[in-house]
Amino acid sequence: MALAIALADDNLIVRAGVAQILASEPGMGVVASCGDLASLVEAIERERPDVVVTDIWMPPMTGDDGIRLAELLREKYPGMGLVVLSNHTEPAYAFALLDSGADGRAYLLKEHVNQGAQLVAAIEMVADGGSMLDSKIVEPLIAAKVRIERSPLAELTARERHVLAEIAKGKSNAAIADALVLSKRAVEKHINSIFLKLNLSSAEDVSKRVKATLIFLAETQSRADDRAAPAAAFLGR
Repeated sequence: MALAIALADDNLIVRAGVAQILASEPGMGVVASCGDLASLVEAIERERPDVVVTDIWMPPMTGDDGIRLAELLREKYPGMGLVVLSNHTEPAYAFALLDSGADGRAYLLKEHVNQGAQLVAAIEMVADGGSMLDSKIVEPLIAAKVRIERSPLAELTARERHVLAEIAKGKSNAAIADALVLSKRAVEKHINSIFLKLNLSSAEDVSKRVKATLIFLAETQSRADDRAAPAAAFLGR
C-alpha cells in the first residue's frame, strides 16, 4: 500500500519539485499540496496522511511553523511521520524539532532534497517510526550538545534550576519558598546543593549568591543568543 503524503511549502517551485520527486516513487502518493500552515492543518485533518513533508517556515511565518506543527502532530496524531525541510543548519532548529521525541521525525536541508534519495529515505524512515537528521546538521548538533553538557549548570536538578532562577531575581529564601511552594528548610537545602555543584562552597555567603547569579545570567544570555541566531537567519531567508 502506497504511503499517503501531505506536502507543504510556501514556494510553489519547491513544492512542485518535491511533488515531482515523490510522483516517481511507486510506493508514495501526494494526497495534499499546500502553501501555508492553515491549509496544511486542514489537509491533515481531512486526509490523515502517513507522512507530512513541510517547510520549516510558511505563512503566517511566525518563524517556527514546522516546529509548531511537530508539536500539534505529537498531540493529535502521534503515529504520523513528519519530515521538516529547511535552509538552516543551526542546531537550535533540530533541538526544537526533537524536543518532544525523535521517533517519526526527520530534519533535512533543502539543498539535498533535489537528490531525491535522501528525501525518500527520510519519508520511509519516519513512516516506520524512525528518525533522520541531515548529515550536515549532525556535527554542529553534537558540538552544541557538548557545550550544554559542559555548562556549569549541567549538574543542577530541575528544582535547583528553579531555585537559582529565583535567587537571580534577588529573592530571599523566604520569598523563594513562597514562590515555589517549598519549606524554608527545603530551600536552604537546595541552595547549599547549588553552591556545592557550582564550586562556591568556600565563598562568603553574600558572594555565593552573587556569583551563582552571575553564572545563571551568563548561561541564560548564552542560550538566548543561540535562539536569536536562527531568528536572524529567518530574516535573511
